[in-house]
Amino acid sequence: MQIILLDKVVNLGNLGEIVRVKDGYARNFLIPTGRARRATASAKQEFEARRAELEKAAAAKLAECQAIGEKLAGTTCKLTQKAGVDGRLFGSVTNADIAEELTKSGFAVAKSQVRMPNGPIKTVSDSTVSVALHTDVVVDITVSVYGETA
Repeated sequence: MQIILLDKVVNLGNLGEIVRVKDGYARNFLIPTGRARRATASAKQEFEARRAELEKAAAAKLAECQAIGEKLAGTTCKLTQKAGVDGRLFGSVTNADIAEELTKSGFAVAKSQVRMPNGPIKTVSDSTVSVALHTDVVVDITVSVYGETA
């Protein structure tokens, strides 16, 4: 299926590009989330009429994410979990825990934006985690996990 992208999509294209994707990806994800439209003749004309408006909105969103990213860069997120004597946690620290703590700190971050390349944190330590606020704005933060004896 051919679609017109209404937003930048990672590994697919930028705003305004007409790309071919699998039908299910378009029907079940891109179109319902408002990131794309079917590339019909009328949709192409309507998009060209609204192109400047969409580009302005995308630039504003990027600028907002960059401003938040500058504040968030270098931030240390401190979490306390129950741990054993050897420093292993009873459970783990996940992206949901980190997103919740950042939200309490005043940063609106969803758990899907927190990227943990090595998986959940299972030991008492300091770890570096990426937060993807936008497709072009990825910020590294430090997560400090402290142990709490049971």
